[in-house]
Amino acid sequence: MRNKSSYRLLLTLLAGVSVALLLPAAVQAQQQTQELQRAVQAEARINRDSVASQERVSSVDQQTRDLLQEYRSVVRETEALQSYNDNLERVVADQREEIVSINRQLEGLEETHRGVVPLMLDMIGTLERIVEADIPFRVEQRRDRIRQLRHMMDQAEITASEKYRRVIESYQVELEYGRSTEAYSDTLPTTGQTVDFLRVGRTVLVYQTSDGSATGWFNPQTRTFEALPDRYRLEVREGLAIARNEKAPDLVVLPVPGPETAQ
Repeated sequence: MRNKSSYRLLLTLLAGVSVALLLPAAVQAQQQTQELQRAVQAEARINRDSVASQERVSSVDQQTRDLLQEYRSVVRETEALQSYNDNLERVVADQREEIVSINRQLEGLEETHRGVVPLMLDMIGTLERIVEADIPFRVEQRRDRIRQLRHMMDQAEITASEKYRRVIESYQVELEYGRSTEAYSDTLPTTGQTVDFLRVGRTVLVYQTSDGSATGWFNPQTRTFEALPDRYRLEVREGLAIARNEKAPDLVVLPVPGPETAQ
């Protein structure tokens, strides 16, 4: 009985020792587990913070790139505007010089106009004398042109340059008469009869009735229309046909005034 009591006591002591020995190890294991969990949590926080930091860095980097691109765009636009402004300043300076030049021209315009108008009137007067002294072809048409020029000179709405152009144009028409040949119908001043005229430059003016019964010419020495011998009848008819493009050009014999003797 005593031995059994001793054995139980021994077992109790052993259990107590075992518990005493195992308790610190369990506590230590629990602490290690808690420390491990804290380390894992800290690592997780670090990872999350690292991801957030990287996102912020990426965002800042993208903003920096956007700002750099915007800056470069602004620099290019500024350079373009500066170039445009420089060119505009040169254009404005040139326009100022042009305005100064125009103002100087306007100052002398009135004086120029006063000099040009008498010149044009003299030119019209000279043209009139040429027509009256010339062989009398298309006289009324040429006189009417001169009357229109004189009337034009009194029109305030027509500029001086336009008046001068028309005067020169009339001179060119008269000049062209000396290089051309034409056939036309008109009234013979001496009889009032309608005849066919043949003009060769400003040298020869002959006429013929439509039936060929009368042929004549303007004698520049006597300043009158005179009849021609019958031998000129066919020549004048041939010349009229050639001038009207009814026949091919050919040689015709027409009366030509001789040179005048100088006085």
